Amino acid sequence: MDVRLDGRTAIITGASKGLGLAMAKEFAASGADVAILARDPAALETAKAEASHGASGRVAVFSCDVSQAAAIQQTFDAVIATFGKVDILINNAGISRAMPSEQITDELWQEDLDLKLFAAIRLSRLVWPGMKQRKWGRIINVLNTGAKAPRANGAPTAVSRAAGMALMKVLAGEGAPHGILVNGMLVGLIDSDQHRRRYQREGSNVSYDEFAAKLAANVPLGRIGKAEEFAAMACFLCSDRAGFTTGTAINMDGGASPVV
Repeated sequence: MDVRLDGRTAIITGASKGLGLAMAKEFAASGADVAILARDPAALETAKAEASHGASGRVAVFSCDVSQAAAIQQTFDAVIATFGKVDILINNAGISRAMPSEQITDELWQEDLDLKLFAAIRLSRLVWPGMKQRKWGRIINVLNTGAKAPRANGAPTAVSRAAGMALMKVLAGEGAPHGILVNGMLVGLIDSDQHRRRYQREGSNVSYDEFAAKLAANVPLGRIGKAEEFAAMACFLCSDRAGFTTGTAINMDGGASPVV
């Protein structure tokens, strides 16, 4: 099945590495113009080079701290000036933060909500009028499986991701009459910079493959997921091939989540 995004323009936040970069590469190779958003200018230039290799769509990078409302507005205006429109929004920016609730200060709660929830709210609000006018749009909130199955010591991430899933469902209902499809993708154990950094801290006595296999001991498929697999699903959901899929939170976890 050939999945193409020709003529579409996508914003992907947190896209200078990891899952965001994998999606940027997949989308650009599938014909979309891609706006890569992240904070680090040096990492953005490296990401642009990687995403542009073999791309049939254009790639541009924008330094943006999406936890800041003013930065979001400024960057959105710059994307419109560069590409003229936004058809696809991938709310991917985030960090993995989990600890006992009694240790979470107001400042940590606010940082987490600004980055993972309010960034998605603000960006969705900005892209919405254009999508509505064109009767076509795709929004994906990248969450994690804790959004459906939160665990003890899983806050603040599990809480902000659960709110992101609720936001997805609300927007899906509002967007459906206008051809705007909104879905969630829930990350399980997928190869990322986060796990690579953990390996550097904890796994010096074994190979990365051995370390990853140990992490995946409780994954029914018996392995850690690939960023490219995640990106392929995102590309499909943003294509016309997925024209009847909205309001759905898809587990990308190899079957590990206890909740469907």
